[in-house]
Amino acid sequence: MRLTQKQERFARFVFEGMNQRKAYTEAGYTIDNMALTTLDANASRLANNAKVLARLEELRQKAEDASVATVLERKQKLTEILRGNLLDYQEIGADGGYLNIDKSKPNTGAIAEITTRTEYDKDGANAAVVTRVKLHSPIQAADLLNKMDKLYTDGNTTNIDARTVNIGVDDAKGKLLSALNRYITREGEAESPQLTNG
Repeated sequence: MRLTQKQERFARFVFEGMNQRKAYTEAGYTIDNMALTTLDANASRLANNAKVLARLEELRQKAEDASVATVLERKQKLTEILRGNLLDYQEIGADGGYLNIDKSKPNTGAIAEITTRTEYDKDGANAAVVTRVKLHSPIQAADLLNKMDKLYTDGNTTNIDARTVNIGVDDAKGKLLSALNRYITREGEAESPQLTNG
């Protein structure tokens, strides 16, 4: 049960998270003048091919290991980085302000680096320990979380904001609803509710 080179590439692309349509085209299958519905049907048929399914299962089994972080663990770590705040580690005591970083503090996974140096006054006396804490980028963490949740456009979706996603519909029902909505708007009934595919 050997896969062709294109089937292997398709299986790997799907395993890596690519949608079936994109995996089909990236694998090298000919799509010249092919309707999107035909392309999607071919990609779906290939995704359900017994050899491809067996290869996907093999790839999943190789990837599943207790030493590899699950999706939930990765999202939790990225959220910890996103929520990290230097104020979480600062405390005021009798001698003034100082850093207190231990496991009881929230979001310690956000800490990228801690450096300490001793500074002296101009006479070389009165030593003071200066500690510098650098956090991981919360912007990068948010970006990775958004990618994991597929909030960015991949050609099949158009994002309005992080809470709303419009999905492009290529099926007959979607085309009919689009045509009806255009007709309603053209006839001056723009106040009427728009029809949705649901």
